Amino acid sequence: MWAVLPGEVALVVCPVAGVRIPGAVLTVAEALVVGVLALEVYVMWPLYAARRRAGDTRREAGLSAVRAVVPVALRRLSVHEVRALHSLGLWVLRRRHRIPAGARPFAYTEPQTGIMWTFVFVSVVETVVLALVIPWPLVHAILLVVDVYGIVIILALQAACVTRPHLVEGDGSLRLRYGALFDLRVPASLIASARVDRRFPGGGPVRVGEDGTLDLAVGSQTTVTVELTEPVEFVRPLGRRGSARTLRFHADDARAVVAALGTPSLAPRPAP
Repeated sequence: MWAVLPGEVALVVCPVAGVRIPGAVLTVAEALVVGVLALEVYVMWPLYAARRRAGDTRREAGLSAVRAVVPVALRRLSVHEVRALHSLGLWVLRRRHRIPAGARPFAYTEPQTGIMWTFVFVSVVETVVLALVIPWPLVHAILLVVDVYGIVIILALQAACVTRPHLVEGDGSLRLRYGALFDLRVPASLIASARVDRRFPGGGPVRVGEDGTLDLAVGSQTTVTVELTEPVEFVRPLGRRGSARTLRFHADDARAVVAALGTPSLAPRPAP
């Protein structure tokens, strides 16, 4: 499925661009697409029917069949995208996502804001340049939709980080978030200590070390380290589960986070 569907898109764009494709290639490609769709129906229908016989509603049975066939990573990416677009609406309305009474929000977007706006600028320039150099109206329209949607997604990702800050709640519990991609709640009873601790871990924004350390980096840096009395479990952006006993994350005002968590240790420790 992952190989056939992009190939189908390419076969639609090529003739519009003036590239002649042999009839045999088109026939084989269409046969593959029909075969993939038939395979999907063949696999999903028995699952759907079984759930209906078990008493599920049509919606519940359909969702169960989709979960059984569609990879969890693809499902989670779709959910993240919807949440990011919702956050874009909240950003426009100058609202934030689910901040309970008594909770203190802490922003973490400062290191990546300039990078995000650079991406937006580059994408806008690319869209304008392609509009000027592509002579085929249909190809131009397709790329325009793709480019504009890409710009919206970049804005939505930044909006998700702005509208979903870290929280220290009234009971002393900690909620770590990275936009719509990551969400971890830590009860106050598990927090042993917290300190300002600037580090520059490698890898992506969510990284789990072999020593049981979770790095939730922004702009490739973390500024707060929280030690726990026991490991906490979490779900990574693409669905994999992990656990960590040490949490490192970035906050624009790291000292305020440490103070809110009720620990006096503010002296930064040098990174190894």
